[in-house]
Amino acid sequence: MPSSAVDTFTDPDDYAAAIRATRAELTVTGRGDFNAKRIRIDLHRLWMQRLSDNLPRIGHWANVAGRAIISFRTQPGPNLLASGLEMHPSSIIRRSQAQSYFQQSSGSACFGSMSLPVAEMISVGAAIAGCDLTPPHDALIVTPSPSAMAKLLCLHAAAGRLAEEASEIIANPAAARGLEQSLIQAMVECLSIAEVREDRSAQRHHAIILRRFRRAVEENPDQALYIPELCASIGVADRTLRICCQEQLGMSPKRYLLLRRMHLARRALRDSAPTATTVTEIATRYGFWQFGRFAGEYKSLFRESPSATLRHPHE
Repeated sequence: MPSSAVDTFTDPDDYAAAIRATRAELTVTGRGDFNAKRIRIDLHRLWMQRLSDNLPRIGHWANVAGRAIISFRTQPGPNLLASGLEMHPSSIIRRSQAQSYFQQSSGSACFGSMSLPVAEMISVGAAIAGCDLTPPHDALIVTPSPSAMAKLLCLHAAAGRLAEEASEIIANPAAARGLEQSLIQAMVECLSIAEVREDRSAQRHHAIILRRFRRAVEENPDQALYIPELCASIGVADRTLRICCQEQLGMSPKRYLLLRRMHLARRALRDSAPTATTVTEIATRYGFWQFGRFAGEYKSLFRESPSATLRHPHE
């Protein structure tokens, strides 16, 4: 049954959990009050989202299998990189199946996605444009003609306005089918006549290194990781890891690990009862031994002290 939802968020974890067709984790890298918005629209076979968030951050995205996904910017803004590739307002990224990648923003970001079941995407590509839209082995950046891209962005925005102002239209099966067919046709036109730019071999190699890096981090969520040990475990030189992280995360691996541990500590403080644990216990669990420095950095990043977070559990 077609449906839609419009949600706003002040917590990055809640925002990440709400994003459709992916398992996302956000590490906010800039100071300030976090605000985000998600518009979700499910038609009959087509899923789409419009997403926006206001602070610099690094996101790790692990897309679900079985769906062919495209993503694109819905508004111009500060740099937005996916796997080290710049997302331009005039281009679309075709994702590989179940792709895992980092997305890094240097400020506010507005972007959208559309997806179909893989078999459906292949079928509509052949039927509408006589082209093969099987998800690529590696992510592809495609640049449609300006008119085709403008048409897709206009329809995507119109669907978003319906979700916000007249959601009953989307819930109507007949209206949803008409909207879905228009969006699918606009999407296929963009993908079938686009100029294709595949990510370079060096960037593919760097993406593989970052996947190993991410895997090593996920396997040790509750302990401090040290760069020499990390480099040894993923089989890469320190300098190469620093280059990869700077390219795709916009910062050194040491800084990323520090910020990620800070977010994990905040999540633990939110999810704990004040009578069951202490700030010191949680800080040391995530490798923070200089408690004054931890409290200062925490307050600068999250606009409240660690003890305040612990006193007000997350609902």
